[in-house]
Amino acid sequence: MIQLPIRDPCDLCVAARDEPWKIIDEGEYTLTVINPWQFEAGQCCVITRRHVALLLDLTLEECAEVMIAAQRVALALVATYRPLGILTFQNNGVYSGQETPHFHFHVVPRQKGSDWGIGPPQLATFDGAGRERGAMHDPGNDAQRRERVRVSAKQLADTVERIRSNLPV
Repeated sequence: MIQLPIRDPCDLCVAARDEPWKIIDEGEYTLTVINPWQFEAGQCCVITRRHVALLLDLTLEECAEVMIAAQRVALALVATYRPLGILTFQNNGVYSGQETPHFHFHVVPRQKGSDWGIGPPQLATFDGAGRERGAMHDPGNDAQRRERVRVSAKQLADTVERIRSNLPV
């Protein structure tokens, strides 16, 4: 059985309910929200409106809308940041790196040489991804990295507006 992280209350449900300024885009089954940790400028997540933890628990309608929402925000991120790549990923269970027990699909604009920090370890394996080739991830610095990439509510709100202004019509 997939072990879920424990976070009560769910921070994504709280953000969707109490912090609507974090919402970049909305669909019938999904919300696209800004990530409070900006490892990359514009990093965001598509979340389900329904509180559900895993990809395995999504309905077909939710699955389809997650991908449509991810494509919409990816297009907006390209228009906003002109990234060299778009990273998309989703974790299922604590052993895959899931930290919040609510489904979320990351959509991240990538730039050469960025300091991804605690991001997916496969990013350490290719040139220009933000880490030297072969560098191992040292989780001892994760708290410092998280503090460095946590931005103010005003900065996040400005980022939301920039991305939102570039969503396809």
